[in-house]
Amino acid sequence: MIAAIKFWQRLGVAAILLGLLSACGSDGNTRDLRDFMAEVAAKPQGRIQPLPEFQPYEPFKYGAANLRSPFQAPLEMPQRNEAVPPSQIRPPQNHVKSYLEGFNLSALQLVGSLKIRGAYYGLIRDADGLVHQVGVGAYLGTQWGRIENISENQLDLVEVVSNGGGGWLLRPRTIELNGASEG
Repeated sequence: MIAAIKFWQRLGVAAILLGLLSACGSDGNTRDLRDFMAEVAAKPQGRIQPLPEFQPYEPFKYGAANLRSPFQAPLEMPQRNEAVPPSQIRPPQNHVKSYLEGFNLSALQLVGSLKIRGAYYGLIRDADGLVHQVGVGAYLGTQWGRIENISENQLDLVEVVSNGGGGWLLRPRTIELNGASEG
């Protein structure tokens, strides 16, 4: 008897669920949704623009390695009292290059000075890390930089540089004890 009651209860629940499912399938509730979909489908369709054509990447080749660093102030040429006629300024003739003339001036550092018998001598570290003793009259750098004065904290020299028009100019430079080069 109990089994028969359970059977009829299960059958009643299944009938109720079947009735609810059939109510969901009626066409009346979705008519507005179907009308909207038909309206959207009837509108003219837009055109998607094609993707832009990309140019292939071309690597940049840096060609200004031999120019002045953009992080250093431009050199100012002070007027010299001793006027040497431009026609007489030339790089030294019959000059035997020293080891330190193989380095750019920016690669050389003044790391100390010595005072021997009242005269100062500079201690210059090159790009290879070697330290050299130099005196007044010695040459440094690739532009015929001749040392004119050495003090405890700096070394003053004059370079012979091209003026760009076939002539030459004298350019004074200073190397300070911390290794900074100034014009």
